[in-house]
Amino acid sequence: MNVKKEDLLLYAVTDRSWLDGETLYAQVEKALEGGATFMQLREKELDEESFYREAVELKELCHRYQVPFVINDNVEIAKKMDADGVHVGQSDMAATDVRKILGEDKILGVSAQTVEQAVLAQQMGADYLGVGAVFPTGTKADASEVSEETLKAICEAVEIPVIAIGGITAENLSELSGSGICGIAVVSAIFAAEDITKATQVLRERTRKMIEVK
Repeated sequence: MNVKKEDLLLYAVTDRSWLDGETLYAQVEKALEGGATFMQLREKELDEESFYREAVELKELCHRYQVPFVINDNVEIAKKMDADGVHVGQSDMAATDVRKILGEDKILGVSAQTVEQAVLAQQMGADYLGVGAVFPTGTKADASEVSEETLKAICEAVEIPVIAIGGITAENLSELSGSGICGIAVVSAIFAAEDITKATQVLRERTRKMIEVK
């Protein structure tokens, strides 16, 4: 396996919505200072050249903090700039094709909403699964919710690590205890926070406690 469970404890997904005059680089650095254990660069609007330059800079920054750095969807850029891996959704490229392009030594994350999708992703070579949305979310308009029962069933059906995503906050994450996940992925809970470093610290501590509750 290319990813360690402990690396997935607090998985930050970038979003430019709350830059408010800051650079994404500065915000990512604050999240890393606060203890984010994994970073995914998600860009929907940037042109390829800007995306590539940003990815190179952020990878270097993440590696300074010894945090894995993956790119959402864009397999070509991930390969070109040698990211640690890629995360793909169900409507993106099939996991087997991503694996062929990236090679065996890269991290491959796949989004799943059903047990069938989860098992198939594992068979296709996924290293971890992102399951959600576990709560209503404003950052992904097309995200449908995954029930607590489904989340548990997915964790029981696969051997690879599972993280929950979607609408997770410091206030509601304790509701995920006992589900079998090894971490959470968040967007606005970190990047929309007034104090990104502090918000990240709180999330990390609460997530660690939540996972310890069986």
